Amino acid sequence: MEYLERRRALVEERLEPVLEAAEPDAMTERLEHVSLSGGKRVRPMVTLLAFEAAGGELTGGSGRPTRAAGDAVDFAVGVELVHNASLVVDDIIDESGLRRGVDSAWAAFGHGSAIVTSDGLLGEAFALFSVDDRAMRVVSEAMVELGEGEATELVARPATEEEYMELARRKTGALFRAAAELGAIAADADAYTVESFGRYAERVGIAFQIRDDVLDATADADELGKPTGQDAEMERPSLVRITEMTPEETNERARRKSEAALSALETADVVDSKAVGYLQDLAEFVVVRER
Repeated sequence: MEYLERRRALVEERLEPVLEAAEPDAMTERLEHVSLSGGKRVRPMVTLLAFEAAGGELTGGSGRPTRAAGDAVDFAVGVELVHNASLVVDDIIDESGLRRGVDSAWAAFGHGSAIVTSDGLLGEAFALFSVDDRAMRVVSEAMVELGEGEATELVARPATEEEYMELARRKTGALFRAAAELGAIAADADAYTVESFGRYAERVGIAFQIRDDVLDATADADELGKPTGQDAEMERPSLVRITEMTPEETNERARRKSEAALSALETADVVDSKAVGYLQDLAEFVVVRER
């Protein structure tokens, strides 16, 4: 795990100064409350692993980060900020007072300040993406998909498994796709390779969301770090509720997406086998995780 911890440390080390630079100071405190309260950092790790798998090097011959590595880390931090911004809005919609074991943004600061915090996170994220037109395009497309997913969840409730899968692709898969594509872009990979990493990550994201549905229905809230039973209470679409599948059957759907993700990864033009191994592990882990 030392391999992953070193890469996670790169994200944490860059995340803190990005947040500290926000103005005014009250905004910094709120951004830090949301972004430094924990989290698995799955999406930024996907960015860095895709970067290395596509041939990028996090350090040059001097042992210092390369320019491309700097972009990769910035893109990884940006993806995490976008993800955190979406969580702030999710918690407002769900009226969830807990996130990662601490007060959610709206519970801590009020609804208005929470919305401003979400906007602040997005602003800092796009400042990081702005160095590369391709990165801006990828993230902008992901934001459109994410917004459409949120709207679908609220006003056009999926009623079939097929409709649910499209919701999961937009709501969760799109940002996973962006995370991987950003890593490949930072490594200056060709368009086909960028697309292959994107298809891999999108499928991982869908599997992640399906597993989330199962955990919401079956996990202990204290162990999960957030309230459970929210899908049923909020009448929110989940694969468990829409199809009336058992948790075991739902997990099987997640496994199928995981296998499809691995198939997509096999089509990518990869260089770093160790990074690829961890991407493979991630696809398998998201369907058995307990948090």
